[in-house]
Amino acid sequence: MADAPEVLCRPVRRRALWWFAAFGAAGAGLAAVGARYGHGPLAVWITVGLSLALLSVLCAYAATSRVGADEYGVHSRTLLRRRDMAWPDIADLRTYLQYGRNQEIRRVSVLLRDGHTRRLPLPMSGTSGDRAEFDAKLAALRALHRRHGDPESDHVPVITDRAAGHSTAVLWLVCVLLLAGAGLAASFVPSVGAEKRAWTAAVPCTAATPATERGECLSTQHAVIARTKISRGNQRSWLYFADGRPLERLGVSQDGAAGFHPGDRVELTVWRHRVRAVATNDHVWRDHFTGAGDVAVVAAGCALAAGYPGARLLLRRRGRRLPDDDVLPSALPFAAALVGTALWLMPLCYLRPTEPLDSPVTLTWAAAGTAVSLGMFTAAWRATRIRTPGDTPPTTTLEQADHFLAARFLDHTDYNPHGFGTHIVLGDGPPAVTPHPGPGRFAARRIPAERLTVTRVRRARGSDGDSVPRGWHIAELDDAGEPVRLAAAPEDLTRIIDALGCVRPAPDAERARP
Repeated sequence: MADAPEVLCRPVRRRALWWFAAFGAAGAGLAAVGARYGHGPLAVWITVGLSLALLSVLCAYAATSRVGADEYGVHSRTLLRRRDMAWPDIADLRTYLQYGRNQEIRRVSVLLRDGHTRRLPLPMSGTSGDRAEFDAKLAALRALHRRHGDPESDHVPVITDRAAGHSTAVLWLVCVLLLAGAGLAASFVPSVGAEKRAWTAAVPCTAATPATERGECLSTQHAVIARTKISRGNQRSWLYFADGRPLERLGVSQDGAAGFHPGDRVELTVWRHRVRAVATNDHVWRDHFTGAGDVAVVAAGCALAAGYPGARLLLRRRGRRLPDDDVLPSALPFAAALVGTALWLMPLCYLRPTEPLDSPVTLTWAAAGTAVSLGMFTAAWRATRIRTPGDTPPTTTLEQADHFLAARFLDHTDYNPHGFGTHIVLGDGPPAVTPHPGPGRFAARRIPAERLTVTRVRRARGSDGDSVPRGWHIAELDDAGEPVRLAAAPEDLTRIIDALGCVRPAPDAERARP
């Protein structure tokens, strides 16, 4: 690495981070001594020690992070790893946007020529106050890249969770876990159903019942309630028996425990070596047996829930040829299809958990539901198709009456001050920006179409912001030398461009991936 890097990124408040790391290490050491020689629960000492040790490692990691760039490439240094990336191996430098609890966390993502990505530890922006410094550092890195390398893009790509290049690791993990849960729940359906049927069919034991088979029949014992403990919320309540016979205590529901009182003589029903019922003359508690239908519904719910991250993965696969910062269509149409499938599949699983197609009624039910689901998923597939600029045919006729189209300029202009416009009105009068969907042209500002020129029409990107709907396109305009972006649905955008009298660019130029 060069002795004097042209760009250097270090963490702010390094001294404070080192102090926290030292205090954490000292606290972890004291907790270890306390666990060995001190008083109190050992688990508390271990928990405190591990927490302080983790804090110390995190602070030391943050304090030792360092990123520099020079004529040779980008050099990243952390507590555990050192990485050097030469400029010829770097395809692009992007902004990777993560959403925290109440903030946006921006980091620099490096796209390598082999397709892999690396996120740099620095610079990083977590608040609006350090956004300017982050942008300045990223601009300096990109300037070095242009000078010593060959970047792919002429703009700063912003990778958000809506973009085609966002990481899919979390989606894969959620999908696999839900499918595993569905399979696990489905594996318990036969055994749970068999147990409940065996309990329903169980009969009282007789003197002739062999000792080895008494677990499958119902036997009774008598006991006296010593006291009850009624818990709050969903916690289990307890029945305590006098002299600890035939057992010390029994966990029951809250309502079941409320019906018993100290001194009550009760009859216990035992099945498969467990107390399944407690009865007096006035009150009976019975153990709850989960039905096979309940478990089947859980399995179906997990499988359907896995369909949503699966649909998002499908959309990312479908948009694999798009630039990484292009916004993908929403997966909500697939979510609606999954909800519609749940409306007929879950009742069928509940009523027929083990043999769903054992009668003409259920067979017809399943066939009709499957046909409806196929139709909904087909409609969702069509609704989420990737629409490239140029797919929408131009319009040549305009109505005389005013029509308000949902569209907005994304940049501050004299006819759209501070982004106040939400609609563009066309028809009886010149095109104008309005902050409302009509009727009337109240507060409308005329669009100076004579000074606007369309430079390109593209899909929405992550840098356009989350306020732009996923299915909208962006027209990049030249407003007397100033770049202006206009966002609208593809059909509306074509209509607005025609009304403004602007010449659309050739559609083939927008379809190729940069």
